[in-house]
Amino acid sequence: MELTVAQKLEALLNLQSIDSELDEIKKLRGDLPDEVRDLEDEVVGFETRISKFKREVDTLDAEINGYRLNKKDAEKLIQKYKDQQMNVRNNREYDAISKELELQELEIQLADKRIKEADFKIRNKNTEIADVESAMNARKKDLEAKRKELDVLVAESQEEEKALVGNRDKAATNVEERLINAYNRIRGNAGNGLAVVMVRRGACGGCFNIVPPQRQADIKDKKKIIVCEHCGRILADVDAIEISRR
Repeated sequence: MELTVAQKLEALLNLQSIDSELDEIKKLRGDLPDEVRDLEDEVVGFETRISKFKREVDTLDAEINGYRLNKKDAEKLIQKYKDQQMNVRNNREYDAISKELELQELEIQLADKRIKEADFKIRNKNTEIADVESAMNARKKDLEAKRKELDVLVAESQEEEKALVGNRDKAATNVEERLINAYNRIRGNAGNGLAVVMVRRGACGGCFNIVPPQRQADIKDKKKIIVCEHCGRILADVDAIEISRR
């Protein structure tokens, strides 16, 4: 059954009333929910950095193992060439083996250098990891304290909030989708969360700009949904006191 404009406005006012009560509950919690979320994001950021540093350390460890294997191979070749050098038949063979020995010794020196550089990088990375872990642990303590503080506030209003959310879901079913979407959009843009307001003392209950008398009469008639010309909020009705003065 198609609802009248008056019924639609009444349903929107009811929805707004419930949402305003929920807003008040959230307001009592202050900035705590945002602070908890920020700290959670910060801890995740620290964990991501630590994981990245540890992967870099693993890569450096793998490089060191590779250099050590190269060094062992070079040492084996050196021993092989030294044995061969004992049985050369001429100077040309001796010189060729000597060059190979020099090359393998250079390989060992290069491997030692690369190992030393990688070890230095690992020590620096481990220092960075320790610093980040220290900062992360401090943030985790802050997060734990904020969570406990928030849990206390949530527990105090949990039953009331649960009941209001249930009432809101029920109230929302009485409002057509087009109006719900408009209501949510207006509410999202309103700093005080008010999407549906009354005209009080001749002014919009949201932005407090004057509403002309003729427009007030149209609002009171409830033949169509009228929005504030200044802020776009839905004007559901005119305060009875204002009407009696006209």
